[in-house]
Amino acid sequence: MAQVIGIDLGGTAIKLGRFSEDGICHQSLTVPTPQPATPEAVLAAIADAVLQLNPAENAVSAIGIGTPGPADAAGRIARVAINLTNWHNVPLADWLEAKTGLPTILANDANCAGLGEAWLGAGKHFKNLILLTLGTGVGGAVILDGKLFSGHLGAAGELGLIAIDPDGPECNSGNRGSLEQYVSVQAIRRETGLEPLELANLARSGDAKALEYWQNYGRYLGIGLASLIYVLTPEAIIIGGGISAGAEFFLPAAQAEIERRVLPTSREDLQLLVAQLGNQAGMVGAAKLAWQVVLMTNY
Repeated sequence: MAQVIGIDLGGTAIKLGRFSEDGICHQSLTVPTPQPATPEAVLAAIADAVLQLNPAENAVSAIGIGTPGPADAAGRIARVAINLTNWHNVPLADWLEAKTGLPTILANDANCAGLGEAWLGAGKHFKNLILLTLGTGVGGAVILDGKLFSGHLGAAGELGLIAIDPDGPECNSGNRGSLEQYVSVQAIRRETGLEPLELANLARSGDAKALEYWQNYGRYLGIGLASLIYVLTPEAIIIGGGISAGAEFFLPAAQAEIERRVLPTSREDLQLLVAQLGNQAGMVGAAKLAWQVVLMTNY
């Protein structure tokens, strides 16, 4: 039975899994990301790990990789990789194909997480959905008609960078008042001096200030989502990333804001859900990406 390898390349760890077409993971492996994480060192580490996961020749048909930054539209080049050393326009797919002999495709890690949730997670019953990852930054993925939408340059789906306040805090992107500036881990630290988990635990204990903070947080999230809903009219919005652990405290406020701001015709039967795959989503989505390559090749 044909299988593929999905890889989630992170700044501290590289997660790999060997998957069949039904989504079953037959073997997984986590290896530390080499330090410094130069392209050559990372390529060697990935190639070695792929050999461990592909002991029988021809058992694996393709490789998908999620990288921490944008890939080109063809899924060949890691244009920039956050937290990795000297990554600028690295032809990672070509390099890995040369090392392993296996067709390889890349995508941004948030896009892979979206594909993963759409395939085996909270989004598996929907064909049109948005994933928003609330973490150190705010990433996103757009799935339209069951397929990842990445735009003509491969950089679409930067959902955290939409503006919700023209005079808000400056963003690394050059924007001001982006959604990321209100709902990321950095925003929570800036506003409260606490980590998201601390704030969620305070809310669980009934702390009035923490509960009020999460209400405001949910409101900002709802304002950002309202704009995205008008453009994309998804069937579901899936909230992932570390902050989603406190979703019970902010999702009701986000839902209320959406209902206030979005016409019923644009949000009919819209589901607001919490991601299910946790930190496995990127690896799962990278495998789904690889399966798409296999299907296109065989078609």
